[in-house]
Amino acid sequence: MAGVLASVDQRTQLVGENRLELLLFHLHSRHLFALNVFKVKEVVKLPHLNKMPNAHPKIAGVTTIRGESIPVIDLRQAICMPHCEYDSDSNLVITEYNRTIQAFLVGKVDQIVNTTWSDIMPPPRSVGRNHYLTALTKLKRGDQELLVEIIDVEKVLAEIIEYNVVIPENILDKNIINEFQGRKILHVDDSPTARRQVSDTLAQLGIEVLPATDGHEALKLLQHWADEGINVEQELMAVITDAEMPVMDGYRLTYEIRNDSRLKNLYIVLNTSLSGSFNKAMVEKVGCDVFLSKFQPDRLVEEMQRRLKDVLNQ
Repeated sequence: MAGVLASVDQRTQLVGENRLELLLFHLHSRHLFALNVFKVKEVVKLPHLNKMPNAHPKIAGVTTIRGESIPVIDLRQAICMPHCEYDSDSNLVITEYNRTIQAFLVGKVDQIVNTTWSDIMPPPRSVGRNHYLTALTKLKRGDQELLVEIIDVEKVLAEIIEYNVVIPENILDKNIINEFQGRKILHVDDSPTARRQVSDTLAQLGIEVLPATDGHEALKLLQHWADEGINVEQELMAVITDAEMPVMDGYRLTYEIRNDSRLKNLYIVLNTSLSGSFNKAMVEKVGCDVFLSKFQPDRLVEEMQRRLKDVLNQ
């Protein structure tokens, strides 16, 4: 357990093809939850928390780790489970999402498991819309098969941090703004919150956003259009894809697109809450055109304007 509770920085170098590592933990219940290790900076035993005046009710406090002040989100409360007192099993999972550092207050940390995105399943439709899961997977432990619930951190953060999707007038290029009408992009993301953020932003430009929930669904859709005789490279101004998704991740999706002669010239934007030099290296390796970290509506609009200028000049 000491190895799990120490820094997991070295583990974030896992690349593979369509692979991931999950940090498993409890929330003072028998259920197993998970976060992708790529987003985890380290895990520490629960330190002293200082209360924050007028803080969001799901913020448990703030703590200082190596001189950095970090807000702490009570993950149990954040996913609408009843409040539970912290105990000696409580830990902080310190993460980096959307270019910010935050810690999640969890219960007992279980282990890190290595798996593939093909073993990750989307939540069943029976759970409805008001859940906080982005995916599920199963773990064999002895004679038991345990269900692991992967938390939709995009949704958790969006409910705590208000994201403004209104596009400032000063970043709009008046010379081309009318040219967006009728343009289409394919947006691939397993998080409904992330899909809504991108759609609400680009709809203001008049762009039609076609959604897909994972790389496999997106690839099948693209290939179906190509089989129907549609010139997909002319039909779509861009493909915007998340990196982490069930069944097929964004890296593998890009690889498959680049190896299909009918699709290989599609403009692909990797739009992910993962950050750092690792992702920039992966963009180059798999052949994405640009890396854009979430969620930056201004940068998204600027990138779409730059892309449109390229299209108009072809």
